[in-house]
Amino acid sequence: MTAPVVAPPVADRPPAARGPSAPPRGRRAASPRRTALFAHGEPMVWITGGSLAIALLMITGLLLLVGWQGFGTFWPGPAVSLTTTTGRIVAGEVTREESHAPVEMQPAAGGEPLLVRRRLVRIGNYELTGEHFAWVGDHELLSETRPEWMLVVERQAWGRFYGTPAGFVQDGQAVASTPEEAWALFERHHGEVRARRERRRDLETGALAAVNREVERERLAVRAVALEHGQGSPRHNRAQADLDAAKARLDQRYAAIRAEIQELDRLNAGFALKLVTADGQAQDVALADVVRAYPANRLDEGSKLAVYLSRWWEYLTAEPREANSEGGVWPAIFGTVLMTLVMSLLVVPFGVLAALYLREYARPGLATSAVRIAVNNLAGVPSIVFGVFGLGFFCYIVGGSLDVLFHPERLPSPTFGTGGILWASLTLALLTLPVVIVATEEALAAVPGSMREGSYACGASKWQTIRRVVLPRAMPGIMTGMILALARGAGEVAPLMLVGAVKLAPELPFDGSFPFLHLERSFMHLGFHIYDLGFQSQNSEAARPMVFTTTLLLIALVVALNVTAITVRTRLRGRYVTGKF
Repeated sequence: MTAPVVAPPVADRPPAARGPSAPPRGRRAASPRRTALFAHGEPMVWITGGSLAIALLMITGLLLLVGWQGFGTFWPGPAVSLTTTTGRIVAGEVTREESHAPVEMQPAAGGEPLLVRRRLVRIGNYELTGEHFAWVGDHELLSETRPEWMLVVERQAWGRFYGTPAGFVQDGQAVASTPEEAWALFERHHGEVRARRERRRDLETGALAAVNREVERERLAVRAVALEHGQGSPRHNRAQADLDAAKARLDQRYAAIRAEIQELDRLNAGFALKLVTADGQAQDVALADVVRAYPANRLDEGSKLAVYLSRWWEYLTAEPREANSEGGVWPAIFGTVLMTLVMSLLVVPFGVLAALYLREYARPGLATSAVRIAVNNLAGVPSIVFGVFGLGFFCYIVGGSLDVLFHPERLPSPTFGTGGILWASLTLALLTLPVVIVATEEALAAVPGSMREGSYACGASKWQTIRRVVLPRAMPGIMTGMILALARGAGEVAPLMLVGAVKLAPELPFDGSFPFLHLERSFMHLGFHIYDLGFQSQNSEAARPMVFTTTLLLIALVVALNVTAITVRTRLRGRYVTGKF
């Protein structure tokens, strides 16, 4: 009896033996499965990478624009003399040019508008012309020259002056009659005249100011005695006698200083440079009023570089002049750095302590959640609101109370009851406090719990664990919060307009008189300086280049502060995270 033959499974049959495949009855043929486009990673890589590239291009373009305009502000250009068809002579430096459509040159209706070039010329000579700039179009230009001996004279007041040297005055006598002789004498004597002018300025702002401060201090001391013991009391009479003696002594010192100042003025009054404008007007410019002068069309590249560096040095070390449109910004640099450092010293301790309590000590609950929500909402409050709060609370309430308690003799003139660098720093500390709290909390939460447990296992208390284990480990994150606070606080302007920043501060917050650091004084700030140049300058065209230069300087200052903080953070991370320093 033979065994039945069993057919092998279909899967084991050769392909030819399986026969034609047929779809299951009642179903369509299965189509290949398609994957959605966004399920792949490549499109998202292109989208995210493209977004990053666009953002970088925008930032790079902004920095290039600011850098190009800022670095080119102080480069000396040629001096031109333009004669128009109406006979007007316009002389000065070309600052910019553009295309425009003159009305008198336009075709009939429906025609293509005709565009011509016109140039903006800085003509200076404001006391003679009544204007600083003038537009000259190519369609009205008759001739254009570059006079060899045209000087660009930068002055303490009245802006720049453009003219050809026609003589030189020394000790009240004309001693030169040609441009070459006049320029040679100017170069010989301008240095000593400028030194005497600087000496005069130092006497006025230093010695005379010290005498006036001492007289005011003695007067306030007498007033304080009168408020405490009564007018006409024996103690008040003694204080008044001391004041009279001090005044007699200080009057002698004041007279000696004034005599020296008058002698410096007498010596400088004998030197002047005779100039003739392009339209033939004569003008004597005192050497004591000249900051810098140079023959613009006779400079080689080395001389241009010397003028360029001289202007930068003046910009970084001198005080503003000509309504902040010329001169330097040293008080604004000093005020910005000092305010940012004081703000950091105020905001970091409070922010770290608040974050420590919320993360390490506070129990989770409704109150803790409400505080965290309030901190997050505080980060979205407009900065001008902080300025209003700082003005009302710090200046009027806290500052006014301090004046009543400690400086009643100065009232009604406020000491702390007005805007100052201390109140500005506290206001910005409140503004940046949420940033520090959030960054510190994140840094504390990132410390592994095993490190805390190991510290507890070794017998350390909670505070010892926080101080020796948690805080060192979280220090790089805390520094990150400080860096973010620095970046935001250094560039804020709106609150400062209410609590201390001014257009021009006659005295720096730091000087040689006790207590040396005067946090109650108003100050200058680079951000407010930019706002003042851009929106409140009487000579907007002259201030326009300074806006870019000051913006470039503010960016460089913020970057320098951030780089310093980042360097410290990197060293802390190397010490506490990787075990290296």
